[in-house]
Amino acid sequence: MTAGTRHRGILGAQYFLYFGVMGMHLPFFNLYCYEIGFSGWQIGALSAARSVVLVLFSLFWSFLADRFQARRSIYLLCNFLAAALWALFLLTADFWWMLAITIVHGIFYAPLIAFLEAFAMAALGRDKKRYGRMRAWGSLAFILVVLTLGRAIDAYGVRIILSLILAGSWLQMAVALGFPRGGRRETRSPGSWRALLTPRVILFLFCAFLMLLSHGAYYTFFSIHLATLGYDSFFIGICWAVAVAAEISAMVFSERLFQRFRYESVLIVSFAVAVLRWAGLWGAESAAALIALQATHAITYGTFHMASILYIDALAPPEAKTVGQAANNAVTYGLGLMAGFFLSGALHEYIGAQGLFAISAAVALVGGAVFAAYSRLQQNEATH
Repeated sequence: MTAGTRHRGILGAQYFLYFGVMGMHLPFFNLYCYEIGFSGWQIGALSAARSVVLVLFSLFWSFLADRFQARRSIYLLCNFLAAALWALFLLTADFWWMLAITIVHGIFYAPLIAFLEAFAMAALGRDKKRYGRMRAWGSLAFILVVLTLGRAIDAYGVRIILSLILAGSWLQMAVALGFPRGGRRETRSPGSWRALLTPRVILFLFCAFLMLLSHGAYYTFFSIHLATLGYDSFFIGICWAVAVAAEISAMVFSERLFQRFRYESVLIVSFAVAVLRWAGLWGAESAAALIALQATHAITYGTFHMASILYIDALAPPEAKTVGQAANNAVTYGLGLMAGFFLSGALHEYIGAQGLFAISAAVALVGGAVFAAYSRLQQNEATH
């Protein structure tokens, strides 16, 4: 086995474990908070606080990694401390303590996915359009977890996710020790991140912010919405699994997709399908309709996410690859989801989840229209 093959194998395992843990957290942690008596505002506040920390510290750790070429060391440190701090959730069900733990845990959890994306871009080299196949390991883990965890929660209660997330976090830390050490050190300019401050990057990040803002209601209240409609944890798990199965299919065939279509075109279609998806959830209540809408996750998340990673990598200079991925994650999964969580938490008591999905459709429409207009303008300028 060559060093490159071994590196890609470890990356695949890291994606598998990272998104396996997310498969426990994303669908069910808010449901756990709901079942221990937290209000919609409190659930939204926990999610939003986590997002604020992810924004700030993803950028902080990434600046350090690029400045001192310490990506591996920082990744291992943050993995270790995030795993250790998660154990504190087992000790309390008090909102204020959980808020404090969420913030401290998030400080060290923040850079993990941005670092993984940067590791992946470096490991793939000229084969970056094969990124989707590597990233599919994460989606596979997610679907396996949500399919099995729903039954476990029905049998043992939702609190079981706290211990399972703890175990998964420690396993991810152990596998990360296999990452190879970096080679020859190169001199980096401490101001290299300024190369990202171009109109093209800034406008894309703004539109991507709106795209993830539109996902806030979905990630915060979709599981709770299904429970309110009368569906059990197994069906909730099935819905999440269908979404991720569709996402995996998009990732497996992504190399062919990106060989045929420009990144901008894929992003515009992803925005359009997001508008249709959220508008559908505004009125859908039947099991068949809900599952069908979940299948569009292949585009609203799968193709959008892959195109975003590759688009930012193409725009970022070599000396700012980690910061570029961190900025993308911070503005979208950080600021975008934070705004979505706050908005959803504030409005849920008044308009319910279905009203929130209507707002989500409008937000995605604005983001897609702005990005499409700018992309068309760029194409027109390039042809003159």
